[in-house]
Amino acid sequence: MNIKKGMILAAGFGKRLMPLTNTTPKPLLKVGNKTLIEYSINTLESFGVNEIFINVHHLANKISSYLKSKKFKCKINIIYEKNEILDTGGAILNAINNFDDKPFIVLNPDTIWNKNYSKDFVDMCGLIKSKKDIAILHVVNKNRSFDKSFYGDFNLNNNILNRENDPKNYIYTGAQILSKDVFLDFNEKVFSINKVWDKLITNKKLFGFESKKSFYHVRNLEIYNELKNKFANEID
Repeated sequence: MNIKKGMILAAGFGKRLMPLTNTTPKPLLKVGNKTLIEYSINTLESFGVNEIFINVHHLANKISSYLKSKKFKCKINIIYEKNEILDTGGAILNAINNFDDKPFIVLNPDTIWNKNYSKDFVDMCGLIKSKKDIAILHVVNKNRSFDKSFYGDFNLNNNILNRENDPKNYIYTGAQILSKDVFLDFNEKVFSINKVWDKLITNKKLFGFESKKSFYHVRNLEIYNELKNKFANEID
């Protein structure tokens, strides 16, 4: 299955990276020679996406100006959350009419993505068994995380995610493939994507793809500085 549309969630305040994010939105922070959002866009382009929707709120004009100044291969559409931030679930639901009945991919730009993830995303598509209720999360065992403070989000059994027992050994990396219909029963304006996931977990319909790649996530100021030192040059 070829996925041609994607979304990048870029509206957050980046509070854990203050004071940097008081003046620079988190997606525009640099690791190596590229911004976090540029890594995300390049990775989606490498996967084959040709149209990306990006929601913005905090320092929205800085993100939009940056995107307009760059020459990406794909079409970039900016969705302004002007009055309030809609959280992860609300943001996707707000953009949902831009997607057709085919699955789409959503990235969080605070993970340092690179083109090598494209193969993972292709393999994730291999888990799609039907045309309805598609929700596949990209996860890693927490021992692959550069940041060792992660508690863990899920357990994974036969590609099905659950939250039943501790310890939870798998971390959600910030990439997911979704279909529109998983949002059918949601009409809230502001809500977390966790509400959608929890409903799917109840029906054993939240799937996970385990990546074997190392996981680099810009979680806070300390980790950001460590990652800048680790990747003094841009990541391909």
